Order: sequence, then structure tokens, then C-alpha cells
Amino acid sequence: MMTLILFIVIFGVVVIAHEFGHFLLAKANGIHVVEFAVGMGPTLAAFHKKGTKYSLKLFPIGGACMFEGEDGLMTKEGEDSEGSFLNASVWGRISTIVAGPFFNFILAFIIAFIMVNMKDIIAIRDPIATQVAEGGGAEAAGLQDGDRIISIDGEKLYLYQEISLYMQASYSGGDVEVVYERDGQRHTAMVTPQYDEASGIYLLGVMNADFRELKGIETIKYAWYEMRYSVKATYKSLGMIFRGRVSRQDVAGPVGIAVNVVGKTYDTAKEYGWQSVLLSMLNITLMLSVNLGILNLLPIPALDGGRLVFLLVEVIRGKPVPPEKEGMVHFVGLMFFMVLMVFIFFNDLSNIFMK
Repeated sequence: MMTLILFIVIFGVVVIAHEFGHFLLAKANGIHVVEFAVGMGPTLAAFHKKGTKYSLKLFPIGGACMFEGEDGLMTKEGEDSEGSFLNASVWGRISTIVAGPFFNFILAFIIAFIMVNMKDIIAIRDPIATQVAEGGGAEAAGLQDGDRIISIDGEKLYLYQEISLYMQASYSGGDVEVVYERDGQRHTAMVTPQYDEASGIYLLGVMNADFRELKGIETIKYAWYEMRYSVKATYKSLGMIFRGRVSRQDVAGPVGIAVNVVGKTYDTAKEYGWQSVLLSMLNITLMLSVNLGILNLLPIPALDGGRLVFLLVEVIRGKPVPPEKEGMVHFVGLMFFMVLMVFIFFNDLSNIFMK
């Protein structure tokens, strides 16, 4: 029951932030919002205010902010009014569409700021080699305890966990160029990562157990670093999917997230007290918010990114694509996602019950 409650709260916060972004910019651009919905499926409860229907749906796995005129959605007697999405300026429509993902990033930053201020339980580590592993690639390349890793293969680092992220998601074999700082001087070394049988990944050969205490404006800077890390982890994970480096067992939908992520994380964190549970749930919310923001910006029909493609085409052409044609493209995209959701649902069940 607690897993279900936490899942609903986390998804609800992420979805509401996204849809509220669309809603706020729609209002600012004079676009009539027909319905603001949280959840999917049958309506559990609803009320009307100032021409907008606010509804709560049965399944807590999505939401919608539906505009008049969007994909053929009309209000009275099949006619567009002045508040139609189609009657807004093209830049007004672009800002309205972009606002959803943008608000997910705002939410992610707010959560990251809260997390880095939980000083007693958060572990903030700089990319500093407090210990260089004996016999590892870093030691062989001349790195020493106390060296600060600035970048790996030109990819700048701000947090220690970015080293592991690079090795898991970006390393493709061979030597890597490591820029590090020692006594205020920068040096460059070619490091040969070594494969670790226990973890199943290549390791650079540096460790860090020195947690940083943040003060004042540092909390803002490190909140940005935490959000940046989540963004990097998301698009690198997408890259791994496209390159075929992710198996079916690594993909999770709502059911898998609820059971294997939220549920198992809660069971582990509750042993250390409510603060640990709160931090863990905030971290999941941060990752999901960033995921939703980035995925919605992909240029795929039915997603915000797909709608942006049509709007950018309109900017270039100087006239919009016929609404019925655009609506058909998004309808096809929606059907694709419906089929994909069914596949992911059964994949989640398989991962849960057949492991």
C-alpha cells in the first residue's frame, strides 16, 4: 500500500508540473484550455471553472492539457473561437508546447535544491580521487590521491558519480584522456580502464569517500550539478537504447517503476529512517521529472517534440500544416504509444514475476 501511495504521489507531482506548464503558458497566450486532466482512463471526479474542465482520472500514469482547436478538438458547435489553439501566434503555440518539459526541469531543479540542503543524509562528492586503486589504470597513468578529475575525453565533470556514468554509458574501449588538477596545475594522462568482474563494468581506478559540506550559494550551484547529472544520465541512457546496449530487463514502465524502483527503494531506505525515505523518493522524482521533460522533447508524433516539429515547419514555410493532416500524424503516433504501453506492461510483469 505504501508503495502504491508513493508511486501515485511521485507520478502525480511530475505530471501536474508538466501539464501546469502547458496550462500557464496557454492562459498567457489567450488559448482556451478545454480540459486539465491528471491521470488517464475513466474520470473519477471533475469540476468546471471558467470554461475549463478539471478532472482526475482512474489510472495515475499520465495527464493532459487539452486546448480548443488542437487536433480538431472544438468547443461549441464544431467552430473555433478566438481562444482556439490554431488562432494563437506561432510563437505563442511554441512557448505553450515547450512550457510542459520546461516546467519539468524547473521541478527537477527545485527538488535538487531541497536534496542538497538535506545536509545530514545527502552525499555530495566532488570528482576527487581521495584514493587511487592499486594496480588500476589511474595509478598506472600517474594519478595520485587528492587529484581532481576535470574531464574524461573532453567531457567536463562536476560530481564524482559522473565518472561511473561515463564508464557505464560512454566508454567504448581503449584509452581515455583524463585531465586532472594537482596543486593548482592541470595535467593530462591517458588512462586504460580495467574491467571489474564483480560489477561487470570498466573502472577508471579512482575512489572517493569524502563528502562535501555545502554552504550558502554553493547549494544553488550543486543543485544545478545534480540536475545536470540527471539530464546526462537520461540522454546517455537513450543513447544506450538506440545503440542496443540495453536489454529488455533494463526497460521499465509504470508497473516496473512502482514495484522495482519505488517499492524496492522504499524497502531499503525505511531501515535508515524517514529522512532516508524522503531523500530516496525525491531522487526518484527528480529523475522521472527530467526523463519526462527530455522524452517529451523528442521529435516523435503525439509528443510535445513532434508538435514542435510542425510548428517549426510553420515558421519556415510561413503557413501552418493543415490541422487535419497534422492530427492524423499525431493519431498514428498515439496508436504506436498505445501498443508500446501494452508491450511495456507485459514486460514489467515478466521482469517482476519471472526473475
